[in-house]
Amino acid sequence: MTEKKCMIIAEAGVNHNGSVDIAKELCLAAKKAGADVVKFQTWITEKIITRDVRQAAYQVENTGSNQSQYDMLKALELNFNQFREIKSYCDDIGIQFASTADETVSLDFLVELGIPFIKLGSGDLNNIPFLRYCGTKNLPIIISTGMGTLGDVESAVRALREGGAQDITLLHCTTSYPCLMDKVNLKAMQTLGVAFDLPVGYSDHTEGIEVSIAAVALGAKVIEKHFTLDKNMKGPDHIASTEPDEFKSMVDSIRNVEKAMGTSIKMPTNSEIEISQVVLKRIVAQRHIPVGKIIEENDICVKRSSVGLPANAWDIIMGTKAKKEFNIDEGIII
Repeated sequence: MTEKKCMIIAEAGVNHNGSVDIAKELCLAAKKAGADVVKFQTWITEKIITRDVRQAAYQVENTGSNQSQYDMLKALELNFNQFREIKSYCDDIGIQFASTADETVSLDFLVELGIPFIKLGSGDLNNIPFLRYCGTKNLPIIISTGMGTLGDVESAVRALREGGAQDITLLHCTTSYPCLMDKVNLKAMQTLGVAFDLPVGYSDHTEGIEVSIAAVALGAKVIEKHFTLDKNMKGPDHIASTEPDEFKSMVDSIRNVEKAMGTSIKMPTNSEIEISQVVLKRIVAQRHIPVGKIIEENDICVKRSSVGLPANAWDIIMGTKAKKEFNIDEGIII
């Protein structure tokens, strides 16, 4: 991605619980919270999973159900017409719509619908044929790298480029819901950037907002944070998601961090220059100095003063001849 500001994605995911109305509420709440993008997940259940795959432990814990992943996903699946309605609503309220496709049919649909980029989840990091197919779509690609090694990421990037992808952003991610702080390993985000010379970001599954804010300070160009209307809603991802007020606090903090980053040039601001006139030390007479006297160390000292050469001119003044008479505490000038 080439945007100067960090792109902030409200990952609504499956937190619509299979309801278009809830999906629209999520879109509006994300817009009000300051997100740049609200993102969902689009799939045809039969094309992505067999019927006997069990739920992950966190899904069982969060849903309170032992149903299969197939049944869980089928209940959360929205059809293409429903996504058209959601996309139209996003256009009306002024927030970008995006969605993660998990197979080629859904990807083709989303590209036709007009997504601004292709977002790939960590579960497809090793899906070489799908990655190659995504690369043919001539869109920016953002890919999460949870559960992967540098070698896995290298293979994924190669596959995307084999398909023709030019604009790739890598998201560091720990696939755990919620992710504990000691499992974040945020420095790995920077490792990805150095290793592949690509823009990086962070897909955040932690509770709270501090890690996303820290990621921006470390150079993240994209932040993806799970987003819900209410953490107490029934579903696999709500508990590891951020509610609107907290998400807005994250957005505000990220934008402040971006302002604070500034440039790499160390120089005083205009306000510092003004304050320096009364705060930085200057050279003044420590005792009466007659005109023509050779200035010695005992003749001068350093104090706050509105007149006089700055203290770092000490060695320049030492040994020069006083061109005028100086009284005690009078600023030394040459």
